[in-house]
Amino acid sequence: MNVVRLSEKLVAKDFATDQEVRWCPGCGDYAILKVMQRTLAEIGAVRENTVFVSGIGCASRFPYYMATYGFHTIHGRAPAVATGIKLARPELDVWVVTGDGDGLSIGGNHLLHVLRRNVDLQVLLFNNEIYGLTKGQYSPTSRVGTRSPSTPTGSVEHPVSAAAFALGAGAHFVARSVDTMQKHLAEVLKRAHAHRGASFVEIFQNCIVYNDGVFSDFTEKDVADDAQIHVEHGRPLVFGEGKTRGLRLDPAKLILETVTIGADGVSEADVVVHDETNRTLATMLVALEMPVALGVLYCAPAPSYETSIRERIDEAKASHPGDDLNALLRRGHTWTVSG
Repeated sequence: MNVVRLSEKLVAKDFATDQEVRWCPGCGDYAILKVMQRTLAEIGAVRENTVFVSGIGCASRFPYYMATYGFHTIHGRAPAVATGIKLARPELDVWVVTGDGDGLSIGGNHLLHVLRRNVDLQVLLFNNEIYGLTKGQYSPTSRVGTRSPSTPTGSVEHPVSAAAFALGAGAHFVARSVDTMQKHLAEVLKRAHAHRGASFVEIFQNCIVYNDGVFSDFTEKDVADDAQIHVEHGRPLVFGEGKTRGLRLDPAKLILETVTIGADGVSEADVVVHDETNRTLATMLVALEMPVALGVLYCAPAPSYETSIRERIDEAKASHPGDDLNALLRRGHTWTVSG
């Protein structure tokens, strides 16, 4: 959670810069940018206390378009830079913007550690299952068979599940949304911001040039009811038109199975109730191919990294008051070079 101070009431346009937004027409990044600017205004964010950090990729142009502080860093290293910012200035509200290539390929190691350490920042991973900036090569999240300039006969690699990666890394907050689901995405961003510790949000984002429609099997309006399940803590895992379908635990296979409420003796009492503090349930939801689980999948607050580091520093100062740093550096195995 990031504490913001009172200031003049800002609106979405106050978070927009005078820079020309240079994404391909129709890119999903436009929608995400608008939601972010509106969300910051609604939560009362202060521009001079807000920092956006990005790596390399289409998504990484984000800091140019936010009227806040920002760092456009190097490929995959945004989490490392953001960690340094948060340790040096823990009062700042830090957002990391990355893509599936930037965050899960060259940046996979850095993403893993910022999540396991539970640094108090928000990580937004734009997943379009392709390298867009470098003209359409397959990425770590690309599906088997993806044809691209680097895999002309189709990729043979098994894709990374971004949310499963985050859970496996020990993240304490994992959520999903879609670029075009403006209201849903705004609510997810607000939840991520309110969480104290590392918040990981996977945003399914359409690349209209190199991977257009890759998520249409669950994002198009005519299939969304049956292909999406919006999870809410304490609510039954139901979906479909009229909420007539649900998820039931198969005790033999230890998986979630789709059932029709009212058929074969199935009632809503048989449907699993979402518990966002249950990591095992979150893992099963991520593993679903259909319906695709959206919303806050997992949320279990824990002490944040920079808070623990600050506590250790204070303890050290209290236990060794008045220590001389120069004497400390020369204590133990030191020597003098002369002549």
